[in-house]
Amino acid sequence: MKKEQQYYEESKAMRDYMEDMSQLKEQSFTIYDRFTLPNDDVFIEQLKQANVHILAITEDWCGDAMINNPIIRKIAEAADVEVRTALRDADTDLIDRYLTNGGRAIPMYLILNEAGEVTTTWGPRAPELQQLVMDLRATLPDKEDPTFDEAQKAIYEKMRAQYVEDAKLWNYVYESFKQKVAPSL
Repeated sequence: MKKEQQYYEESKAMRDYMEDMSQLKEQSFTIYDRFTLPNDDVFIEQLKQANVHILAITEDWCGDAMINNPIIRKIAEAADVEVRTALRDADTDLIDRYLTNGGRAIPMYLILNEAGEVTTTWGPRAPELQQLVMDLRATLPDKEDPTFDEAQKAIYEKMRAQYVEDAKLWNYVYESFKQKVAPSL
């Protein structure tokens, strides 16, 4: 069985992954260009000194990846930490080690130490974004309803638009990532 470090070594850098995206690229770069890191030198310095690297399990069609990847990339760049990307659907053995409520939810970020061991994980979304998603999904009709597919598509479009336009959501991602990762450094 392949180790997480091996996936990391075989994967593409986040900046290259984002450049090569075929879906949600413009939205991802809008977030990347507009997100400003909070003035949090302590966390960034901790991350820098920890000598870690990050493996993101992701796909470019994913709305949660669209918001999270640019923010995690900004954090990593500030701390001089390399982030690489493994595609979830290319090899499900990796994501199957990090299921969320029994599902292959992405993105998932693996924080690896110098030895390539996973010290902690974060993903697929900040708690506030999870609540937003649950609230929006609660408005959907039953799956058997003939309008379900159209209603679900509209909700996903609404979520993606909020993810791109609402900077408050970006800070939720930052804070959630920090709260989960900082104790492991």
